[in-house]
Amino acid sequence: MDEQQLTGGVNTVTRIGDRVHRPAGEWTPAVHALLEHLEAKGFAGAPRVHGFDAEGREIVDFVAGDVPGSEAQVSDEALTEVAVLLRNLHDATLDFTPPPAAVWYLPPRASAEVICHGDIAPYNTVFRDGRPVAFIDFDTAHPAPRVWDVAYAAYRFVQLVEDGAPAGEQARRLALFADGYDLATADREALVDTVIARLHQLVDFMRAQAAAGHPAFSRHVAEGHDAYYLRNADHVTRHRARFDALIQSPK
Repeated sequence: MDEQQLTGGVNTVTRIGDRVHRPAGEWTPAVHALLEHLEAKGFAGAPRVHGFDAEGREIVDFVAGDVPGSEAQVSDEALTEVAVLLRNLHDATLDFTPPPAAVWYLPPRASAEVICHGDIAPYNTVFRDGRPVAFIDFDTAHPAPRVWDVAYAAYRFVQLVEDGAPAGEQARRLALFADGYDLATADREALVDTVIARLHQLVDFMRAQAAAGHPAFSRHVAEGHDAYYLRNADHVTRHRARFDALIQSPK
């Protein structure tokens, strides 16, 4: 059967037929338990898991569709649908019990309301006909508050960046995302601060991985990705009042 190397991400991923073979880690058993739980709950927006191959790589479904790049611009309708899909994912994990002594790639965060995906972004979302149908690459899943995932997903999909749309348009779409998720009042109040905290956490993680010799993260730091995230955190901070004014008024 033909093998195809899939591009993107920080791992070497191979498609063989209708399955994807990915490097496994000590967190993989917890992720597999999560994916099996999502399947049992009838959540269709995640790949199904099929154990390991002879090389020790995990095997998951190949989810057909389009996976855009990190700077993809999506319609208002698709933005809302991503938020709804994320809400459904989180709700499906409410009764998930992690395996004993579960290990996660990213550390759990209090309060652990749900299992967060950890890297909701266009490059981890499969679209068909312009509509989001599934999230992929659950390696970074971990217990955390809902708003921790919502904040990063909003940063990526709204494009809360210094060189993006005008701040007023970013605020409008951020509110649209919060409304699509049906974000609770307390989480709306925390959302902007969480975006900022999430970007700083990402930079700390990236730099630690680069210092440990991880080739992909080393390349990202050398290319200045960390500095870009910090500038975007400053951008969000500068426009905090405008963002808060809209997202704290649910429609």
